[in-house]
Amino acid sequence: MANVFKQLFVDFFSAIVFLVVYLATGDVLIATGVAIAGAVGQFIYARVKGQKLDVMTWAGLALVIVLGSATLITNDPRFVLMKPSIAHFAVGSIMLRRGWMLRYSPDIVKDNIPRLVTIAGYAWAVLMFVLGAGVIATAMTGDIKLWAFYVTVIAIGAKILAFAIQYVVFRIVITRKLRAAALQAR
Repeated sequence: MANVFKQLFVDFFSAIVFLVVYLATGDVLIATGVAIAGAVGQFIYARVKGQKLDVMTWAGLALVIVLGSATLITNDPRFVLMKPSIAHFAVGSIMLRRGWMLRYSPDIVKDNIPRLVTIAGYAWAVLMFVLGAGVIATAMTGDIKLWAFYVTVIAIGAKILAFAIQYVVFRIVITRKLRAAALQAR
């Protein structure tokens, strides 16, 4: 689980840097410039450390540079605020692959409710698309504080809530299935 949070931090590093600098300075251009520099620095650090850079790393760097540059040129923060939506859409697209979640499921889940896991995988994809659309909607308002609230509280909260609901549902369904099998075996 710690590895998941570490990867999320790495993936959203430039957005976090942007938000922190913006909240500290109130200046979109400074925050954007520092976020671009942070993303480039993060990329250089990974290369120096010899870390394997996947497609998402390259795409993330390109998005920060392109959208950040558009923000700097136009003085319009909406460009840089769109980046998390692209990440949500990319992840949602990957989650449309049938059975993607089975790979990450414990054996007891795979053995007892593979069909439900597949359905849950599609539900996660829908959630990512909805959250991505929400990022766009809040970014289009131009209100950075609203966007920050959405990205940090609503989007993250929705994922935590979805995970909790999924855990409880899986646990209930598996428990019932195992109890029914035990009763039938008697």
